[in-house]
Amino acid sequence: MNVLIEPGPFCGKIAAIPSKSHLHRLLICWALGSAEVFVPCRTVSEDIEATARCLNALGANIGRSPEGFHILPSAFRSPERAALDCGESGSTYRFLVPLVCALGLRARFALAGRLSERPMEELRSALRMHGAVFEGAGTRSPAVSGPVTGGIYEIPGGVSSQYISGLLIALPLLGQSSEIVIVGEAQSKGYIRMTLDVLESFKVKVIPVPGGYAIPGGQSYAAPEMLLPEGDWSNASFWLCAAAAGAGEITVTGLDTRTNQGDSRICDVLARFGAGVEVSNGAVTVRPGELRGIAVDAGDIPDLVPAIAVAAAAARGETVITNAGRLRHKESDRISAVCAVLRSLGGEASEGADNIIIRGRGALAGGTADSCGDHRIAMMAAVASVICKGSVKITNAGAVNKSYPGFFEDLASLGGQFTKEDY
Repeated sequence: MNVLIEPGPFCGKIAAIPSKSHLHRLLICWALGSAEVFVPCRTVSEDIEATARCLNALGANIGRSPEGFHILPSAFRSPERAALDCGESGSTYRFLVPLVCALGLRARFALAGRLSERPMEELRSALRMHGAVFEGAGTRSPAVSGPVTGGIYEIPGGVSSQYISGLLIALPLLGQSSEIVIVGEAQSKGYIRMTLDVLESFKVKVIPVPGGYAIPGGQSYAAPEMLLPEGDWSNASFWLCAAAAGAGEITVTGLDTRTNQGDSRICDVLARFGAGVEVSNGAVTVRPGELRGIAVDAGDIPDLVPAIAVAAAAARGETVITNAGRLRHKESDRISAVCAVLRSLGGEASEGADNIIIRGRGALAGGTADSCGDHRIAMMAAVASVICKGSVKITNAGAVNKSYPGFFEDLASLGGQFTKEDY
């Protein structure tokens, strides 16, 4: 599907969709629990569908209705080899590989898009050291067999926080105690804290120690009565950046400022650009301002970069985004993709090994932007239309379904005008 968006501002009020980062963790922990629960969730992305689908393939009992998820207690079983279709979901893959190993199961994964090319070897290596067996590593259909033993799991902190979160979820299930030793500084630390908070809600004990975490063995997951998924700051950032860059005020509701989602830092980033930002009672309102280029360290907020790039293009002067090397291993090479979209729409951007330099002009011309099959690049191109003089055509715009299937309908509710073109 291609989408053609006419230039013009967005404005109004919109509710944040559920955070897929939070919901991945909740679904896995609830599936491991022993209580029946209903999770209200009207908007479900392809990534969340992948996690629910894979958990069911392992023996969980997760039902889906238009209102949310219904989860029944179940015992994870050990089929000859479970078939786990992860789609393009990196969280699903990196969380469930350690879980399969900890439960002593066998599974073959199906990986779509660039998922088989994204970093994974460091996690595989740590699990191999404790007994895991891998086949087809680096292919689209890798297999893994457990069980693994407790002990010390060394993992680099600078590749993916999902490695650490996956181990934090899985290792409490082992009979022996374990310790995660993080080598180097951990990136995206907010998402590790989110995992720890969810585990605490399920009465799972993790002890912070210098350089990592100690995890007692033999634990079980005790489901809380109710724990709702948070609003998604990552996807809300596109509307907030559109407001900062364009000529309209936008309010996004359902955003918890006490969250561990690192992408809540978008408020600080936009304020530094010069936008008007107001946070009150779970809602964030952003108003346009005279934006000026700034320096942004993307180490803990890599998913914000495509949205920030729109604000940077609307700003006057140079914006330098550093510590962004991990973006090259997302659904697309996002460093190159962000620069390509801005240039295709008439902007000026250049890339380094782990940085992006955007020279803002206050406006863009419009044109055709390739989403590269990446949901965040498609959304970036869409919200860039607020500063374009001409229309914006996005190729493969259906990529938004990975995290935000109702994105274009929400765009329309804010005044955006678009037409869909089927291939």
